Amino acid sequence: MVHCAFLGLGVMGYPMAGHLAGKGHQVTVWNRTADKARKWAKFHTGKVAVTPEDAAAEADFVFLCLGDDPDVRAVAERIVPVMKRGSVLVDHTTASAELARALHQECKARDIGFVDAPVSGGQAGAEKGQLAIMCGGDPDVFAYAEPVMASYAKAVTLIGAAGSGQLAKMVNQICIAGVVQGLSEGLHFAEQAGLDAEKVIGAISKGAAQSWQMENRWQTMVAGEFEHGFAADWMRKDLRIALDEARNNGARLPVAALVDQFYAEIQAMGGGRWDTSSLIARLKNADKR
Repeated sequence: MVHCAFLGLGVMGYPMAGHLAGKGHQVTVWNRTADKARKWAKFHTGKVAVTPEDAAAEADFVFLCLGDDPDVRAVAERIVPVMKRGSVLVDHTTASAELARALHQECKARDIGFVDAPVSGGQAGAEKGQLAIMCGGDPDVFAYAEPVMASYAKAVTLIGAAGSGQLAKMVNQICIAGVVQGLSEGLHFAEQAGLDAEKVIGAISKGAAQSWQMENRWQTMVAGEFEHGFAADWMRKDLRIALDEARNNGARLPVAALVDQFYAEIQAMGGGRWDTSSLIARLKNADKR
């Protein structure tokens, strides 16, 4: 068992930190909104730190699960100088590969390990401890950190050098964007054609059209229920990161760029916190114009 600091108790970080405590690790948590950290401590065995520095100073592993590059940078600037030699900083935030590479170098200069480790699986995956984690970093550091991350994951994969985990997460989000848009259009078409959606999904989900999104979201999409899951606001942030990276590496992402604008329409409809499957709502909304 190791001493872990978990910084950032959002819808993902809160249950992830809980799984660490449940596996017997010594856990200290910190959150910008202190009430969230105190609430966590009421239901889990662990300590609450007043500052991120207090949480990180004696930890063997420091986990970040924050919002975006500026959030990670602001916290890292506070904790890296106080982290002990031989400890490891694991960033579960979906952030840029550029930031991951920079943090890797900064940590290495202080004899601290670093792993960029964005996750996939959503809130449900975090709560069930069934996340997929894509990692970038040095093989020896990854081997040290992997058993600890396994506390809340079904798969932990080293993709390559620092930044590779973030690049893999971009691939993940690019793929999801196209799948959700395709599913939205298919369900919308079925409705317009007067088909029974349940029968259609029952048939096509046994063939090549099958996907996680189809299996887990078709019913709520048809019902127009989106108050769950991974928010459109977050997806736009992730697609921004992917599109920025594509401009640097020359990749062409016409579908991802288009779907990003569709999510902008969802935000304009007041659906920034709706699940990513809400893309179907803009199609239905267009029918009403």
